[in-house]
Amino acid sequence: MAIDRWIWDATTTLEALGAAEVALWFWEPELDRLRITGASRALGLGPLAPECSSAALRALALPQDRALAEDVLKVQEPGAEIAIRLRMRGAGVCIWRGVWLEEGVRAAGVVAPETKFAASDLDGLTGLLDRKSFIARARERLPAPGRHELVVADLDRLRRLNEALGHERADLVLAALGSRLAAAFPPEALLARVGEDEFAVLTQAADQPAAEVLRHALEQPLRIAGFDIHPTLSIGAVSAQGGDEAPEAAELLRRAELAVESAKGAGRGGAAAYGRGLESDGLSRLALEGDLRGALGRGELIPYYQPIVRLSTGALSGFEALVRWIHPRRGLLLPDSFLPLLEEMGLMSDLGALMMRQAGHQLAEWRRNHRAAGELTVAVNLSTGEIERPDLVSDVVAIRKETGLPPGALKLEVTEGDVMRDPEGAAVILRNLRAAGAALALDDFGTGFSSLSYLTRLPFDTLKIDRYFVRTMATNEGSAKIVSSVVKLGQDLSLEVVAEGVENAGMARQLLSLGCDYGQGFGYAPALSPQEAEVYLNESYVDGAAPVKARG
Repeated sequence: MAIDRWIWDATTTLEALGAAEVALWFWEPELDRLRITGASRALGLGPLAPECSSAALRALALPQDRALAEDVLKVQEPGAEIAIRLRMRGAGVCIWRGVWLEEGVRAAGVVAPETKFAASDLDGLTGLLDRKSFIARARERLPAPGRHELVVADLDRLRRLNEALGHERADLVLAALGSRLAAAFPPEALLARVGEDEFAVLTQAADQPAAEVLRHALEQPLRIAGFDIHPTLSIGAVSAQGGDEAPEAAELLRRAELAVESAKGAGRGGAAAYGRGLESDGLSRLALEGDLRGALGRGELIPYYQPIVRLSTGALSGFEALVRWIHPRRGLLLPDSFLPLLEEMGLMSDLGALMMRQAGHQLAEWRRNHRAAGELTVAVNLSTGEIERPDLVSDVVAIRKETGLPPGALKLEVTEGDVMRDPEGAAVILRNLRAAGAALALDDFGTGFSSLSYLTRLPFDTLKIDRYFVRTMATNEGSAKIVSSVVKLGQDLSLEVVAEGVENAGMARQLLSLGCDYGQGFGYAPALSPQEAEVYLNESYVDGAAPVKARG
């Protein structure tokens, strides 16, 4: 019996690409030739097909996106991936995905409308980002330097509009407001519909506050189905400094929404900026305390893992475990939003024991499942006063027995303040911890150690340079001298030195030139969930080195 086979000829391929609204691209920089096959017209690439020069691609991209077009064309190493959101004249946002096949010779990939890659990213009514994708994009944006503004606007009396106009016509009002919002802000601003009647904007701070721009754009009369609508908005705003210390995106959105609630209290068209007082006014602190009491038992407080990398080789050395709260309603919360409250409630020791046990078991699992991770370590911070916890040493012994971790794989980080409260007593405890098989690191070194003579008598393995000195060493001569001195001190005492706050490759090179052993920071990766950390671990060992960002 004859067996029928599909034969994929050129015509069939073109038909399939056209039906899927997808095009294939092939870039040869040596020939300055970009070839495009597939749904070029639907993607706004019709004037370029079937082939064009690099100059033609730049010319067809929107002016504000021409720098992104350069990223598609820029020569990279073989295997380097391309993932660019690019807008062409007469078309929507498209995603260019691809890979470099040969350095400087050719790259190839696919281009498709953004909705083909992530249709759920957009709110179906307004075309703006939905809440989930807004938070994800904001999380990527907030580490960028500069002042960020997050504004949330709540449409007043939406329920009244639904009753008067019906849901379909009220939806037209929301759709019109979404269009106005998109026209009012520059393309790089993040715009979203984050609730039934809530819009959000995240943008760089400018001379005119984002709240004013938003109100002016949206509070213009509308005519819907013969009705004149005069929208009013309750607006909440919050600002944040970008960088390593930027708030978590979900937490920043919560603050803006808390300000909206305060603005509503002032009547229609109110406005409020977030302040600490809103937490107590809205009873959020009380609610947070109630949630926090059960969070430990419910497994909501978990360690995230920030990579620590050997500067000389780029090899992954280990992770530092940093607590995160996966709140059932508020999402991912950073330590600043709940650790002070946890300390007031007297639960820091419980948290410390939990973190140490979870991190130890996670490390043991990684070392079992990944042969290349055999020397991997994990560091856990001891909270203020935890060094005096009666069960601390016995917990280390029990965790090592449960997991089979070798001596030194579990590292405990102690602050200078804890040591200096009672140096003699601390020395005894630290020696006991060392005997129990824990490695020991002195955290935030350089911020307050009042007597260096104690350092020679304490059994530390590692010094950690405070991130402030690392981040400012290029611009502050005093910081540079402190970093150099700590590295030299570590060398003289045969201690490993870890620099925190490494934001880019330039910092890593400067630290390496000083003789620093290890680095950690956003230049390598933020704190990662256990699943993300395992992916990072795999990729690092496959690639042979952990990648560091060229710029922070």
